[in-house]
Amino acid sequence: MDPHSSAQDVHRCDFCESAIVHSYCDFCHVNLCKPCVVDHISDGYDKHKIVPFGERRSTLIYPKCGTHPHKNCDLQCKNCNDIFVCSSCTASQTHKGHIFVEVSEVYTTKKNDIADEANKLENLISPTYEEIALDLENQLASLDGGYEKLTTAMSKQGEQWHREIDIVINKMKIQISGIKVKHRDILQKHLDEIKQIQALIKQTLLAIEEIKKSTEVSPTIEYSSKIREFSKLPPKVKIALPTFFPKPLDHEKLYNMFGQITPLSTATEENVLSLNQPNTSVRELLDEPELIATIQTGYENLHSVTYLNEDCVWTFGSTKDIKCFNMKGELLYTVSNKSEQRPNDVAVDSDGNLLFGDGKSKSVNKVNNGQTEELIRLQGWRPSKLCVTSTGGLLVTMISDDDTQCKVIRYSGSTEKQTIQFDDEGKPLYSGSAVIKYITENRNHDICVADCGAGAVVVVNQNGKLRWRYTGHPSVTKNKSFIPFGITTDSQSHKKISRI
Repeated sequence: MDPHSSAQDVHRCDFCESAIVHSYCDFCHVNLCKPCVVDHISDGYDKHKIVPFGERRSTLIYPKCGTHPHKNCDLQCKNCNDIFVCSSCTASQTHKGHIFVEVSEVYTTKKNDIADEANKLENLISPTYEEIALDLENQLASLDGGYEKLTTAMSKQGEQWHREIDIVINKMKIQISGIKVKHRDILQKHLDEIKQIQALIKQTLLAIEEIKKSTEVSPTIEYSSKIREFSKLPPKVKIALPTFFPKPLDHEKLYNMFGQITPLSTATEENVLSLNQPNTSVRELLDEPELIATIQTGYENLHSVTYLNEDCVWTFGSTKDIKCFNMKGELLYTVSNKSEQRPNDVAVDSDGNLLFGDGKSKSVNKVNNGQTEELIRLQGWRPSKLCVTSTGGLLVTMISDDDTQCKVIRYSGSTEKQTIQFDDEGKPLYSGSAVIKYITENRNHDICVADCGAGAVVVVNQNGKLRWRYTGHPSVTKNKSFIPFGITTDSQSHKKISRI
């Protein structure tokens, strides 16, 4: 039996290749039986580290000291860029007064870091790449079906056009048939009148013939000439056939009327992977919405629903009261705005505290343990909509008191950190009107504002630099203005916009 190829054989000595292994050299990484240990260390005991086989690879192999070759470097000098040093080096003048750390401690820390990296690579990063690859594979798998739906939709449109064209043609044919009947009736009427006159002429000719043969005086003298009467010929009827004038086909106009094919839209968005959060798979949107709960809020008009946790939501409507309900529809808490007006917006911070904006007092307030405290007080501006960011900050859209300007302010606590108002050319990013500006942040940390007054969705990066402005699809906005009235994003950074 070959000891190297047999899967059922026990570990054998790497020297004699027959005896069962007993020890292990941690420096040379070889298996040794008892008799072979002596031969293995015959060139010097200090060159080897013999340990029981069960404790193999447990000995750290330190680098040799370049200055003192007979010693191992078991320390690092912090003052000399963490170079390896031995105990003799620490006593030398070169390293006098320096700080040293144990190599074993650094090694253990680094080993733990490497194990942690391996864990993240294996359990977080690699599965994320697998999800991305799976998503691309799914897109490729559904490619033919998607394009088949497009061509089917075009074929249905073509069939509809054919039906409409047939309807138009049949309608015109019916119209022509009606004209033909009228045409026939007119001609027939005139023909009947002519035939009647022809009959009179024939009678007159017969009467004249009788007079010509007769020798009676009275009928001849009494005859009255009909020439004048019959010489007044009836008008000649000439009716032109109706003419069909086919309109020239405007292929471009016809193409546009038939429909539009949007160009291939390829967008790459930054994939942000948080190594400090557990891995969560990206879920696709449900084909059909799922009803989780129905809650009677008691508001005449419900303005907003804000997620607190999987069991609770905050709501506000047309009154001063902000209500918290569980998924059973039970009212848990009520917070009343001291200004007696409905809040402009509500949000929940990273600690689960309720935030709400009050336009009358020009403040953003925080509710902590049932107590309302003023977090932000504005001068010359009033808060509109709120958004808590993924990093725990707060974004506030606000409108000037004279309703001519709008801006977004980023806060950390009550401290203003960033103002977003103008683009690189100094032009306002947002419309200067009192119309509500809805705001959200996507997982790429882009700031997305639905600007109803401008009829646009304005997206800037986290530094406030304009990325793009969306004003609706041309095929939709051709006949109806694009008015975004609410915005949110999903786990894939896709923007979901409601419009009126």
